[in-house]
Amino acid sequence: MARNIEIKARIDSVDRIARIAATLASEGPAEIAQDDTFFRCSDSADRLKLRTFAPDRAELIFYRRANSSGPKESFYLITPCATPDALRESLTLAWGQAGRVRKQRRLFLVGRTRVHLDRVEGLGEFLELEVVLTEGETADAGIAEAHALMAQLGVGTEQLVQGAYVDLLNA
Repeated sequence: MARNIEIKARIDSVDRIARIAATLASEGPAEIAQDDTFFRCSDSADRLKLRTFAPDRAELIFYRRANSSGPKESFYLITPCATPDALRESLTLAWGQAGRVRKQRRLFLVGRTRVHLDRVEGLGEFLELEVVLTEGETADAGIAEAHALMAQLGVGTEQLVQGAYVDLLNA
């Protein structure tokens, strides 16, 4: 399983943050349409989602992270899938759906951090940072990096939100 530090904030303008991110980024922007189907899990810290990009291209993503605002460590495993509709049906029959999230994501890479600028249907605009941790690295290093990048992007801690998009939609 891979590890990262994640942070999510509600923002006033994807376009404003994108202009700043473009000056900091080594790569991007990439525009990505995502359709995420979440499935029920027994542990509230666990998530299982099928992220569909096209009828023949998706990823099954399992991740575990605390349900708190602010930077948090996340453990995840990604499995590519070429038959998302069939897999969605199988997982729905086995576990039941917990919700569906559709979004347009603008992705930048700033060093080892993935900067996601998301327009989420029914929710609005968000910034999500994912600082990829190396093997054996402490979470504190990634948290410090996330806070520094937030400051550069002009995003304050009062903008942080708790939970996954699916949780916010279901609330």
